[in-house]
Amino acid sequence: MATVQTPPSVELSSPGLTRGKLPRYAPVVLLVLSFAAVGGLFAALGSFSVPLTVFLGIILYAVVILVVTTFVEGARAARDRLATTLMYSAFGLAVVPLVSLLWTVLENGLERFNGYFLTTTMRGVFGGMDAGGAYHAIMGTLEITAFATVISVPIGMLTAIYLVEYGPKSKLGRGITFFVDVMTGIPSIVAGLFAYALFVLFFGPGVRMGAAGSVALAVLMIPVVVRASEEMLKLVPNELREAAYALGVPKWLTIVKVVLRTAAAGLVTGVMLAIARVIGETAPLLIVAGVVDSANFDLFEGRMMTLPVFVYGQYTQGLAPPGPDSIITINYDRAWAAALTLILIVMVLNLIARIIARIFSPKTGR
Repeated sequence: MATVQTPPSVELSSPGLTRGKLPRYAPVVLLVLSFAAVGGLFAALGSFSVPLTVFLGIILYAVVILVVTTFVEGARAARDRLATTLMYSAFGLAVVPLVSLLWTVLENGLERFNGYFLTTTMRGVFGGMDAGGAYHAIMGTLEITAFATVISVPIGMLTAIYLVEYGPKSKLGRGITFFVDVMTGIPSIVAGLFAYALFVLFFGPGVRMGAAGSVALAVLMIPVVVRASEEMLKLVPNELREAAYALGVPKWLTIVKVVLRTAAAGLVTGVMLAIARVIGETAPLLIVAGVVDSANFDLFEGRMMTLPVFVYGQYTQGLAPPGPDSIITINYDRAWAAALTLILIVMVLNLIARIIARIFSPKTGR
């Protein structure tokens, strides 16, 4: 009877360099050593710089990880690690300006950002008086932007619906797409001049009112809403439309109940992108909305202040008039606090938009 020989047992060694695989902690160790080497070199030369150390340290790390990985794991794994390094480096490069901007605004704006600043106007504040706030500018920004949204969102949405659902290959659709692309690149000052010329026809020369500012902002918002909404509507699967048509649902009702509901999250995001695009505009509002130091809640009567114009005005006042340093410092503090307020308004609007999109978007769970 033949005996069956059992294969010899194979001992699995612990993962390491002998297995052709770098340890999991190796990239972190190499990154720290790269920063330490570059930083030590600059310290020895007496010219240490954090940004330059980080930049050259990342370059050194990319070279070292490429060489080490090629030697241990092979060329294919080395290319993978190099691509990963480049991806994370690009992400960090994109985040650095954002973090720097937020840090600068917080550092300079928190000193004057308080309840008094948010609830008072600049009425009766002159020179270097340590008083006044941006309440009138906050209300003006909210009213003008809200009215611009009311004007632009229906126009932009209906245009996008026509381009996707009714005339995607028609001559009119191609013409509208061309002009929308042209409008996307219109300078904001041109939109302000257009709104001023339009309102001069009805109210005469020298007209200044919040509604004119809303029209100027709407001109800038419409192409953004159209393009964003068009792309979101194109992402809705055609199978959903065909299923509705098979059940006898009219096309307009299919668009309202199926297409728009399916693309609700993306549509809200597109509207928020348009609002964020125009809420910080200064040039058109300087032309058509004007400057005022008190609150005005009537969009169709009188000048109306906005936060971007308020920031511009306080900053220029800090530069122009000669006087003690306290005057300049107070004006600059108001400008930074208003900039911080504008950023917080955009953040709150984005949070509200996400909540609305979550409520109205179709539920995918069973």
